[in-house]
Amino acid sequence: MRFSIWPSANQPWGEILATASYAEATGWDGAWIADHFMPNADGPFPPDTPTLEAGSLVAALAAAVPRVRIGTLVLGNTYRHPAVVANIAVTVDHVSGGRFTLGIGAGWQENEHAAYGIELPPVGPRIDRFAEATEVIHGLLRAQRTTFKGRYYEVTDALCEPKPIQDPLPILVGGGGDRMLGVAARWADAWNTWGQPDHIAGRSTALTRACEAAGRDPDAVTRTAQALVFMAEEGADAGAIANIERLVERSPMPAIGGTVEQLRDVVAAYAQAGLDELIVPDRSLGQGTAKLERMDRFIDDVAAAFR
Repeated sequence: MRFSIWPSANQPWGEILATASYAEATGWDGAWIADHFMPNADGPFPPDTPTLEAGSLVAALAAAVPRVRIGTLVLGNTYRHPAVVANIAVTVDHVSGGRFTLGIGAGWQENEHAAYGIELPPVGPRIDRFAEATEVIHGLLRAQRTTFKGRYYEVTDALCEPKPIQDPLPILVGGGGDRMLGVAARWADAWNTWGQPDHIAGRSTALTRACEAAGRDPDAVTRTAQALVFMAEEGADAGAIANIERLVERSPMPAIGGTVEQLRDVVAAYAQAGLDELIVPDRSLGQGTAKLERMDRFIDDVAAAFR
């Protein structure tokens, strides 16, 4: 299994770079960046928290952090035309020397769309639009020229040159619903969603069925997932461990936590569910030295058993 860090874009560039660089130096496999222009109204940060833009961040990390895989988790389809996304992806792939994964999703954050005047269609049309965009991106990255005419997008004899260094540049589709799994089954090299092991096992099984229906080998689509990670300190007493367990239970996002031994058991369940990569958001690991120490404990004492 691979293990990657997810630095929050709601922190200064220097902190993002320091986290990704530390991850690279200490044996992590990748660094992922989310695509938002402001925090969600219901999230852990106030909506006016400064937020750095994903495409610029992955390009900067590709140049500054030379070993680990870099990826977007995920670019919202409503924000950019698919031809723009394909050209961004190729550029970052060249900057990285062939280490970029293009993560894309349908888009979802209501307050962001409202603030910027960006249309957020209902779920059904939004996924229809995303499916077309994914097909366009797939063609631009892999075919010499692409012609496509759909309800939402049209490209004619379109070029995307140069082509990526990777053949192919991996496309990751983020989303856990059945229709999104159908898009992933048809066009993606990787799939991602939030979730604890039981949820990932169920959705991975559904993805397998979708791949079989699309005539693809299910093993051709890598499974990735993330959850907030809350780590008990070394030597924590029963009360401190109980506090971690309450954090996990009350978290608005899927979360895992406990002692190193408890976390090993959870990661083993992910492995049993067929997960290929576990992504750890840094926002639940603390700040500064405390965050780096927890990153060390996770990669050395938890992840090492699954490599």
